[in-house]
Amino acid sequence: MPPLTPSAGYTLTLRVNLKNVPGTLGRLTTAIGRAGGDLGAVDLVEHRGKIVVRDLTVKCRDEAHSQQIVKAASRVEGVEVRSVSDRTFETHAGGKISVTPKYPLKTRDDLSMAYTPGVGRISRAIADAPERVWDLTIKQNSVAVLTNGTAVLGLGDIGPEAALPVMEGKAMLFKEFADIDAYPICARANTAGELVAVARAIAPGFGGINLEDVAAPMCFEVERRLRDELDIPVFHDDQHGTAVVTLAALINAAHVVGKRFQDMRVVFLGMGAAGIACTRILLEDGIGDVIGVDRAGIIHRDRAENMSDEKRAIAQITNSDQLRGTLHDALRGADVFIGLSGPGLVKPEWLSEMTSDAIVFAMANPVPEVMPEEMPENVRIVATGRSDYPNQINNVLVFPGFFRGLLDCRARGFTTAMEIAAARALAEISAREELDEEYIVPSVFDRRVMPAIAEAVRKTAADENMARA
Repeated sequence: MPPLTPSAGYTLTLRVNLKNVPGTLGRLTTAIGRAGGDLGAVDLVEHRGKIVVRDLTVKCRDEAHSQQIVKAASRVEGVEVRSVSDRTFETHAGGKISVTPKYPLKTRDDLSMAYTPGVGRISRAIADAPERVWDLTIKQNSVAVLTNGTAVLGLGDIGPEAALPVMEGKAMLFKEFADIDAYPICARANTAGELVAVARAIAPGFGGINLEDVAAPMCFEVERRLRDELDIPVFHDDQHGTAVVTLAALINAAHVVGKRFQDMRVVFLGMGAAGIACTRILLEDGIGDVIGVDRAGIIHRDRAENMSDEKRAIAQITNSDQLRGTLHDALRGADVFIGLSGPGLVKPEWLSEMTSDAIVFAMANPVPEVMPEEMPENVRIVATGRSDYPNQINNVLVFPGFFRGLLDCRARGFTTAMEIAAARALAEISAREELDEEYIVPSVFDRRVMPAIAEAVRKTAADENMARA
């Protein structure tokens, strides 16, 4: 597998003492470059006669590579590495979010209106007419980002404390891209019933709940029960956000390669929450056939090994030819491969047996199922979940706008029709003439994305009788 490229997620700042001798800095930067580091800023900190103190910012591939960079720098003649700081850890120190008031409390009158006695009138008004909570509190713009830490990124079941930095990051994205106030709720909930109870208990204070990093199959039961019990949207982003952005990307990729949805066969590797949700939305929007593959091989109606209720249901609507065997078998003659699994699980030669103008979405993060550099010639479009390659397929393209639309219309829930509308709105951000092999989805920083998705969700919610406003 080709080596990963350096990433901002592994950025070091090396503070070094350099002997004030011509060539010392050059030898240091050369050593860092030979070790594979991506050197950024070189800042002068102080000049002390024979010693110059500098800070060097270096992107690395991973933690092991970071250590190699430090060792390479330390071996340079005339260089002393004084300290090494990890900038990602620095950005997380003390947490990444905070709560700030909308207006200052400077006088007794301010306090009397914001808190007692004035706030009692607001509480009484809501008690008399509960629907006024939407107008008089933060509920109208608030989302709970709820997890039990059982499926955090690619790290697995690491617990609610370790999940908190991820939930803080999700809250940052909500605020930055949709001006939504999101709150991390990390619960020690070991069963579906416990997590449902937490969500039910906190629901009065929120306009929606974003389930995040909850392992399958628990996530299916939790979402199903909460959608039945609560009158606010419960959106499991690992399922529905992934499904929406994947559909949007595939709509545009199909246009670039000139294939029709109804003629395409899609192979999924990974049939957890994301894989099953993506399968359902693609079939709903008219894809020809889907073949799901997991660690036990191709999913078919007669398979007994490693089958959950969700996989048994999927087996009834996929794999029209009832193929059996391995991922390699499934890929022969396929038009699209979508990976939602783990690193390095796909051999490039298997992809060479797909059709011409094949489409590959290798979305495992941070290491894809197969690296873009390994693609055979018949693969025309490649997408990953990474920001350092073209065609980044990332849920942040979806959930801010989706929740913005849900909150704006005070939705009671959401439907598949709303997901498909959001996917089409996302796909249509880019004019058809702009699309090519390296541009099938807009950037996560494209400010047209959020309002387009929000409008599609609002309109469809009204059409589906899911809106309060």
